[in-house]
Amino acid sequence: MLFRFIESPVDSAQIAGLSSRQIVQFIVPLVLACWSGRAHGLEVRVWNDSQGRAIHATMIRADSENVTLKLNDGREVPYPLAKLSEADRNYVVTARASATPAKSDDPSAVASFESEWPELVRFTEDPEIATLEEDAAKKRFVYESANYRYLCDVRLSQSVVKGFAVMFEATRLYCRSLPLSLNGGDKTDGKLQILLFEKQEDYTNAGGPEGTAGVFIPQKRAVLVPLTSLGVRPVGSGYMLDRDKSSKTLPHELSHQLTPIPYFKSGGWFTEGLAEYIGNTPYRSGTYTVRNNQRALVEYVTAYGSKQMGGRALGKKIALMDLKSFMLQEYSSFTSDPQLNYGCGLLLTIYFFHMDGAGDGARIKKFLKSLAAGKPLDESLPLLLDGRTYEQLEKEITKTWSKNGVDLSFGKAPNPS
Repeated sequence: MLFRFIESPVDSAQIAGLSSRQIVQFIVPLVLACWSGRAHGLEVRVWNDSQGRAIHATMIRADSENVTLKLNDGREVPYPLAKLSEADRNYVVTARASATPAKSDDPSAVASFESEWPELVRFTEDPEIATLEEDAAKKRFVYESANYRYLCDVRLSQSVVKGFAVMFEATRLYCRSLPLSLNGGDKTDGKLQILLFEKQEDYTNAGGPEGTAGVFIPQKRAVLVPLTSLGVRPVGSGYMLDRDKSSKTLPHELSHQLTPIPYFKSGGWFTEGLAEYIGNTPYRSGTYTVRNNQRALVEYVTAYGSKQMGGRALGKKIALMDLKSFMLQEYSSFTSDPQLNYGCGLLLTIYFFHMDGAGDGARIKKFLKSLAAGKPLDESLPLLLDGRTYEQLEKEITKTWSKNGVDLSFGKAPNPS
């Protein structure tokens, strides 16, 4: 048992006999519990187990098997519903039924296609880390922030989890702030899943590609991350977070997790181009600087990225296959040359977001709306072409990028066999 029920609840008579200091020590945790924005009822109440023992606590969350209670000392601990009194089990059922979604999960909180392109996206909230489970024997340690659940194979302090949770929450906020209706994210029990691994080999064995800093695996509905990618390293008997550690791969993979499934019909050029766009927008301490981000994005494609932090290094003279073949190629073919194809996918994505037509992304928004409505790719692409042939679009793209310092040329389409 993770906590012990007291034999009887503290009543007003007991409080009257306390000193001022003792009253403060008793009251403050209750106030803090009431301020917990993730609590269902925000109510400090007396909970009874099946043996009649009682404790003061606040219900934070519950599923079909457990309720998580916040104790007076601030700890959040799970407790089996089956061991609670019948009255408390009924209370949990009622609370779960009446609970409203968090404000940030309201569909209206996701930027629509008609929204303005953001200039700055800043996550300023406290991630409010909760510890759900710590089982050293099973190497299973579960932590939560507002929208993510982190399943780790080593114990981490709440301060360490809070340190990297800011990046996860900020990336989610950035994705939802783009006027692309990025309302994806397949949750498990109300949270997006992140699997964390102390050792690189365990990450690889779980499905992470060799030499990568993270990967989104749709079948697992989770992003897999080695702790080293987060800047988490062992120190003595615990772990510490290097807050200067930066990984462009993680926002890239998180954006895949948040991209609506129908958008993946567009092909690798867009889904990877979008992820590259998000992952390489300048980020620091919970803030994405979106305005004028094109300079950093182009530097990432053509060179080694800002401050030599990694890039595609394609140079400013780039030769690509014909546009139609590039956009319609199989995903396995697209990933066979990641430097060239991911970099050019980003250039195309930037073009359709900010350079095409009036520079308002109108055509690609129509394209994505069509995919979101369930239309097949061959019916949606004409909205992106908007009466242009692929050859005409090639010329427009080449001309526009040439004005922006990048010589992007397209090859001839292969002869049909």
